[in-house]
Amino acid sequence: MNSTKRSFDLLASPELVAQSNLSAFMLQCGESDLQALSRRADDDPAWLMQQVFQFCDFRFYKTPQQMLDTSRGIEWARWCIDGTTNIVLNCIDRHRDTAVWERPYLVWEGEDKRAQRSLSYREFDAEVSRLASALLAMGVQRGDCVGLYMPNLPETFIAFFAVMKIGAIVVPLFSGFGPQPLTSRLNDGEVKVVLTADGTWRRGTPGAMKSVLDEALRSVPSVQHVLVLRHLGDALPCSMTPGRDHDWAGAVAGQPTELPTAEMAADDPAVLLYTSGTTGKPKGCVWTHVSFLGSMVTRDMHICADFKASDRFFFMSDMGWMVGAMCACIPSYFGGSLLVAEGTPDFPDTGRFWRLLQDHKVTYLGVAPTLIRGLMRYGDDEVRSFDLSALRITVSGGEAWTEAPWRWFFEHVCKKKLPFLNIVGGTEVGGCNFTGTVHHPLRPGSFGMGGLGVGADIVDDHGQPVAAGQVGELVLRNPNIGFTKSLWRDDERYLDSYWRTLPGIWVHGDFAMRDEDGLIYILGRSDDTIKVSGKRTGPSEIETLLTGTGKVSEAAVIGVPDKLKGSAIVCVCVAMPGVAADTALEQELSAAVVQGMGNSYRPRQVLLVSDLPKTRNMKIMRRVVRAVYQGDSPGDLSSLVNPEAVAELQQRLQG
Repeated sequence: MNSTKRSFDLLASPELVAQSNLSAFMLQCGESDLQALSRRADDDPAWLMQQVFQFCDFRFYKTPQQMLDTSRGIEWARWCIDGTTNIVLNCIDRHRDTAVWERPYLVWEGEDKRAQRSLSYREFDAEVSRLASALLAMGVQRGDCVGLYMPNLPETFIAFFAVMKIGAIVVPLFSGFGPQPLTSRLNDGEVKVVLTADGTWRRGTPGAMKSVLDEALRSVPSVQHVLVLRHLGDALPCSMTPGRDHDWAGAVAGQPTELPTAEMAADDPAVLLYTSGTTGKPKGCVWTHVSFLGSMVTRDMHICADFKASDRFFFMSDMGWMVGAMCACIPSYFGGSLLVAEGTPDFPDTGRFWRLLQDHKVTYLGVAPTLIRGLMRYGDDEVRSFDLSALRITVSGGEAWTEAPWRWFFEHVCKKKLPFLNIVGGTEVGGCNFTGTVHHPLRPGSFGMGGLGVGADIVDDHGQPVAAGQVGELVLRNPNIGFTKSLWRDDERYLDSYWRTLPGIWVHGDFAMRDEDGLIYILGRSDDTIKVSGKRTGPSEIETLLTGTGKVSEAAVIGVPDKLKGSAIVCVCVAMPGVAADTALEQELSAAVVQGMGNSYRPRQVLLVSDLPKTRNMKIMRRVVRAVYQGDSPGDLSSLVNPEAVAELQQRLQG
């Protein structure tokens, strides 16, 4: 594994490094060596955030009197004490009366490319103010939770900011949810108002949303009002409940196009975003008005990952995932622009994703491994036929890479020269645990360093750092401005989930490894670990061998109990188009694992299916695969985008 990674090493050009935001930040901090900056940041995270806020011109109504307070312990760290601000102040209001105000902020394209809209910052702000005024008229007050159950439309982003503009808390919800997961989240947050659409287009078919919400609301007594955007018009009936449901266009008509932004305490809740756990009820993660901007937006994506004001950002995702907030806040904070696309990346044709990049001159592209695995199935020519020369930076996140899709993307999209920066974090940390930068060498799936100031480390079961080449648990040793402020009304679960495994240290739940050159690799969730004959490994190492055959597009490797070895390997794979999913393929895949890992890793079984269970942010859920294989309950499946994959796997095992 290590020798494979050493075989590929790319360095950004000296010009790109010199012109990077990170180089400018180092100059401000008086550090010429990146490792020295990282050590100083870890030693004094409060100093780091003072530098970040200065570098990124963070706006406060009232300047904080103290940057960091850990008097109650690291678990309850508070930031920007006595300061007041608002996410809208920093992402929208800051551009008023500047040249940015008339520039495009949001460009939208529907599933039919003839449906397009563009909003300047001025136009976008006017719509935010109108909707915010309508919410005030409905009785929404500071601290109220407002659900956002919307597809990828301009109004989705307008709503995201409108809720926070008046000091309410936005609760993003995955647009593909059915009634049950909506009910559980709306009840947990005691949501007062829900913003939704009648439906959305998906693969040429109108998909209902309002009727799904109606079913969910039968068991949600807290919701008093529903604001409904008529997006599909006559394509889909939309019933309205008198007294509760309101037409979006009618509600905002006549509302003022200017409205003061609420001055909020820096640590007031702004976003309540639920994680996609598969067991127990989802965890409500709380971002404040300072946390997400101070971590992901400024420190991680601007300083480390080099987003600039001249960039057009595109990461095809859903507002119900962390990336939705990234799409809203990263370009708007710095005066850049955002591309939003409704629908799927491969409809109405398999080249749609690449055409979006070409037509809208995307410069800053975000992808997830699952997206690339899906698109590479259509062949290399799909990419070659489009002009992607506007691209400047590409980033990836969401899950661990296997080498074959990473190399495919780097060769065919990055043309072996564009930076391909890997980032990883989570909803609970509101930013990056590990990050790539243009200052670091680039190898398949690698991260250059830990997030600045977070105290990232890789440790054994006793909390001691492991040596290079050894697999360990990812932990964070420092108070992190991005950390969720407990879990929504559940302090004990917050402590149990992250702080009590190794007291005083945040245990994130990922396995990781450093190579001998200091580059870092995520190997999967630590509860996905496989220990065969005493040796612990992450599933991605074996999955790399399976996808490296070129015969499968996706793989989920799990460990199941074995009396002799401790764990035995089971591989569940999706065959590439045109490849026969038969016994011969199963045998070939098994042989590939043995050849790459040794005979003790010979799979107990290789199963071929048409799809793997995935969350809404397209992470493969190995825990669900393992539970189904062992005949256990797969737990709460509300976070899955394709629960039918679970049923198929169950049928396959029974057969």
